[in-house]
Amino acid sequence: MKSRMFALFIALLISVSVSKAQSGTTKNGQGPAEGAKQASAQPPAKTSDTKQEDCGCEASNTPTDTVGVVNAVKITFKDLDEPMKDEIAALRKQVIEARRRELNLQINSRLLEAEARRQGTTSTKLVEQEIVAKAKEPTEAEVQAFYDQNKERIPGEFKEYKAQIIDYLKAQRQEEAAKKFAEKLRAGAEVKVLDEKVTAPEKPEDRARVFALLNGSKITSGDIEEALQPLIYDVQRKLYELRKGELELRINDVLLEQEAQKRKITTQAVVEAELTPKVKKVSEDDARKFYAEQKDRIDGSFDQVKDRLIDYLQKREQRRAELAFVEEMKKGAMVEMSLKEPVSPSYKIATDDQPSKGSADAPVTIVEFTDFECSTCQQSQPMLDKVAQEYSDKVRLVVRDYPLAQHKNAFKAAEAAEAAREQGKYWEYTAVLFANQKELGLEKLKEYASKVGLDRKKFDAELDSSKHANKVQRDMQDGMRVGVNGTPAVFINGRRVSDRTYESLKAAIEEALKAAAKKQGNGI
Repeated sequence: MKSRMFALFIALLISVSVSKAQSGTTKNGQGPAEGAKQASAQPPAKTSDTKQEDCGCEASNTPTDTVGVVNAVKITFKDLDEPMKDEIAALRKQVIEARRRELNLQINSRLLEAEARRQGTTSTKLVEQEIVAKAKEPTEAEVQAFYDQNKERIPGEFKEYKAQIIDYLKAQRQEEAAKKFAEKLRAGAEVKVLDEKVTAPEKPEDRARVFALLNGSKITSGDIEEALQPLIYDVQRKLYELRKGELELRINDVLLEQEAQKRKITTQAVVEAELTPKVKKVSEDDARKFYAEQKDRIDGSFDQVKDRLIDYLQKREQRRAELAFVEEMKKGAMVEMSLKEPVSPSYKIATDDQPSKGSADAPVTIVEFTDFECSTCQQSQPMLDKVAQEYSDKVRLVVRDYPLAQHKNAFKAAEAAEAAREQGKYWEYTAVLFANQKELGLEKLKEYASKVGLDRKKFDAELDSSKHANKVQRDMQDGMRVGVNGTPAVFINGRRVSDRTYESLKAAIEEALKAAAKKQGNGI
């Protein structure tokens, strides 16, 4: 329930239709009917218009800009983008549509925060009070009726899908409650939209452009662009990965064509001559061995999956041979790649009142958002501890919580870790959590407290009362603000680190140390 609060929080912020934001001053102003009339008068943007609009999410590159050279053969942006133009357009469209929604999001979030302050509570508690508490639980009869009405589209029996149907109906009711609450907040405020067409700033001074006034307070282009930073960076990374993959394919194609011309045969003939003899034939024994090694991750018996495994392993062998052949061709070729990887924005991430290792004055701060049920977090933690220890007083490691919705025990485990921190044994306790990821039920969490020598009476009382839930929720809210959507999420001096290998982490730390030294040398 606690982790779902944040989904509801977002639903509240975006629930009111754009027509509300477009209706001018809403206090003692237009009613819902007039607002709906305005909304219906606004035609949806045509696909062609969306494609032409600047997403404000890419550096200005011309189609003829060179991104790679293979033995004097140039590869341009146009060469890369043409075969995947629909995928690129879809990614750009995400930013364009998010920017259109963001003005409404800014208005609703500020209203929610103001109301929470007025009531002397938190935004999350206000959502729980006004949305969760007011959305009625669906009855058994309602759940059955939904199944009966939709059973042709549901691939299973009622008992299999009952829990999912309950969640769906609850989400519908909570969304409706969120809409009503947001409308109530707007009715008591002065909301004036000065420009409903929210577009990307073309130059730095455009960031001062005012899109709306909320009780006299400005919402500017800069406010919107700052909020969109995580999404824009995510889209930039996806565009980079798409183009990088296409560039590598183009380089391989050019090398293959040049090799075929040298031998005076077709490219297909070159592939057959070089690869066919080198691709190992996968046997049933190979598949059986692979099945034994990966049994925990494979559904079904060996006989059920044998053919699929053999096909998978055969394709893997083919791919290995192709990569080896390409690498061999590259050895005698002049290959240059100039596609630039996007640089993460520098986010301001709070580190106060958080578990940490290292000096608070360290020039480099690593912030990790973690989930105690996440196996990758378990694998990453020793590596993060190691680099923090290696750099001694130069690096501070800060851990923040981000329990994922699919991990049913992760939120309570995060609360338990906070309760252990209050008794000075956060690191000892979380080591036990990571070592027992499949057993994080409430009673086990209490059992682990005894294992590390905590005061059980105090620990149990705090866990049962959810005393530390607000700390976990604050971490999650801050994580969402900087674009965390999975764990572990690692930031070094505010910049997101995509490659979390030991070598890459050390390289990022060295880069951050140089930047900090330069900043200090300039007296900034």
